[in-house]
Amino acid sequence: MYNHLEIEKKWQNYWDENKSFEAVNGSTKPKYYILIEFPYPSGTGLHIGHPRSYTALDSLARKRRMQGYNVLFPMGWDAFGLPAENYAIKNKIHPKEAVKENIGTFKNQLKNLGISFDWSREFATTDPEYYKWTQWQFLKFYEHGLAYKDKKAINWCVSCKVGLSNEEVERGHCERCGGEVVKKEKEQWMLKMRSYADKLIEGLDETDFIDRVKTAQINWIGKSEGAEIKFSIDGTNDNLVVFTTRPDTIYGVTFMVIAPEHPILEKLKDKITNYDEVIDYQIEASKKSEFERIEISKEKTGVKLEGINAINPITNEKIPVYISDYVMMGYGTGSIMAVPAHDGRDYEFARKFNIPIIEVIKGGNIEKEAYIGDGEMVNSDILNGITNKKEAIEKINSHLENLGIGKKTVNYRLQDWVFSRQRFWGEPIPMIYCDDCGWVPVPESDLPVLLPDVAEYEPTDNGESPLANIPEWYTVPCPKCGKSARRETDTMPNWAGSSWYWLRYMDPHNKDEFVSREALEYWGKVDWYNGGMEHATRHLLYARFWHRFLYDIGLVPTKEPFSIRTAHGMVLGEDGEKISKSKGNGINPNEIVSEYGADTLRLYEMFMGDYEIDTAWSTNGLKGCRRFLDKLWRIQEKVVDGASFSPNLEVSIHKTIKKVSDDIENMKYNTAISALMTLLNEYEKQNSITKADLRVFITLLNPIAPHITEEINELQSLGESLCESSWPVHDESKTIEDTFEMVVQVNGKVRGKVKMPTNVSNKEMEECALSIDNIKKYVEGKDIVKLIVIPNKLVNIVIK
Repeated sequence: MYNHLEIEKKWQNYWDENKSFEAVNGSTKPKYYILIEFPYPSGTGLHIGHPRSYTALDSLARKRRMQGYNVLFPMGWDAFGLPAENYAIKNKIHPKEAVKENIGTFKNQLKNLGISFDWSREFATTDPEYYKWTQWQFLKFYEHGLAYKDKKAINWCVSCKVGLSNEEVERGHCERCGGEVVKKEKEQWMLKMRSYADKLIEGLDETDFIDRVKTAQINWIGKSEGAEIKFSIDGTNDNLVVFTTRPDTIYGVTFMVIAPEHPILEKLKDKITNYDEVIDYQIEASKKSEFERIEISKEKTGVKLEGINAINPITNEKIPVYISDYVMMGYGTGSIMAVPAHDGRDYEFARKFNIPIIEVIKGGNIEKEAYIGDGEMVNSDILNGITNKKEAIEKINSHLENLGIGKKTVNYRLQDWVFSRQRFWGEPIPMIYCDDCGWVPVPESDLPVLLPDVAEYEPTDNGESPLANIPEWYTVPCPKCGKSARRETDTMPNWAGSSWYWLRYMDPHNKDEFVSREALEYWGKVDWYNGGMEHATRHLLYARFWHRFLYDIGLVPTKEPFSIRTAHGMVLGEDGEKISKSKGNGINPNEIVSEYGADTLRLYEMFMGDYEIDTAWSTNGLKGCRRFLDKLWRIQEKVVDGASFSPNLEVSIHKTIKKVSDDIENMKYNTAISALMTLLNEYEKQNSITKADLRVFITLLNPIAPHITEEINELQSLGESLCESSWPVHDESKTIEDTFEMVVQVNGKVRGKVKMPTNVSNKEMEECALSIDNIKKYVEGKDIVKLIVIPNKLVNIVIK
């Protein structure tokens, strides 16, 4: 066994002292930018899942350097926001101190794993030198009309006491703390992300994201084409506007439903004779999360608006109007035309409230359930007899437009980004409110707006930011008129700093610009970005939106920030369950590194299963990887001088070079390692191996297990440091065996095997098969019906 602790520390020091992994801006080498999502320093250290993605991307980075690229593989810290602040509150420590302490722990762990980050470019989003430029970019959004303040119903985490974007809510709960999320009226800063919906969809064509990431983004944006139709309120000048993807079913509308928050309710309250009942329902609806409201399986509830009717604009018939919590203000218009014969939720609602159901598409049995398929239009006047859905939609859209009561339109699930947080630990929003001038941007010369140094930072009970309790901080002169004014006391979300961090890595010490044009032109897009699937509809969407805005105003040269985007699976506990403290199935990577070594941990996390799927931890599997490295260490005893591959290993070596090279590119690390294990077994069978044999093996393994391979390279005097070496290239002609094992069958049963030269003729294979003594006894005295030959594989003799 080798001393992993001594060897690993030695080579980590070597890489640091020699600055082995520092990228050079403007190098004549081809560039390659590899990025891994930087972590929240919001815990006591890395968990066992972190090394999986870090090692995978590190392996790629090490391979790229060997291939002659100038590789940028940076690391920093996503240190602002709820994760860090909640950790600080829980541990009764100031966020500033918690972040500093945690960064030190995380960084030490990453270095102990031997990850080849360029630490010269390290920063945290909490560094004033960094968030100065986050604030500067917010002002660009404001300058171009994409940042605005608006009072609206937002997602409110009862536990965190903070507003959340839709992307931060999972099944009605805060994705960070798991607390209940309710709707709350609050004035918030917003970014107009919805106006970028089409650009975000179209931009995916310029990327090489894995399919499930693209699909997640497209589904979240939720583009749907349909029509807006106006339904007038009987006896008033008011209208309810609906968005529908099926305007062809308008003849089947028998009622309307509006969201409990719909503003028309206040407007019509004098006409609604049961308004007290409406208010009670609104109160109950406000207590439910969005997820609870739209849950398909939940029982439908609602209240009929007595004294109010809508008019179907096509049939001119009066139809009742209800409020129900299954209709949301956040999607569409907050009101729907209900077609119970052909929509499941509307059908349930109609059955409960005894509302008529009119079939307008043939094909189902509306006595039993809604029919949502296609079919012939019936009971639909001008559409009767049409069987093509597209034709029916086009005809009714044209009719609606001619009548001036409808128009074709596009709707999106994507909403504008809620950008305010009522918490202390975040970038101050660089805006000042003046009673005379309104909202005024902080002058660029006054950036960054620093967080005050305070002892009390916990969230308030009134829904305001703790900064609102510090008048000496928020009271400032108006930059425009000089009168007393007030700073914005909300802070930015933790997503702000991570929405452009890859750009700062290109030029992290620039004090005059967020990044120089030269650095932007040189590094271009991130070539390979890896992160968790949980961020496909949060961080990744925000980052693409932010970057595209910067492109639109001429600040960056590329429309999209990332070329390739991959995602890794989780490491589960040995019980197959998600690792959590409550389940007691946690695994401490520090203990693994101490007992087995960083190379063993790296090797095992790459070998444990397909990279993109969740995989359960196995201590036996870890031990098996350590045995493999011990076997490699012992193979040094077989080494003899020799600058060429051993003749009987040459084909296997070239095959392995090809296999490992391809598998790293395709993130098939488990099969790459399997190929190396097979090759090492072949080495073990030899009486001796040459230095060339060993050198190529440790070079192929080096990206995954860098410490032991560097040590063997030095001990055996095999050449320059592996991190300065070239990646081996296979010779295709030498991946072909000189011989193959020919199988001989008689009537489909294997009766013999024999070594044959590769690429012999079919005739030679037949003659050889018939000459084998063991075969002769099966065919003597029998009629040979035919010989079936598969070149370089087998001969089947058919007899009777």
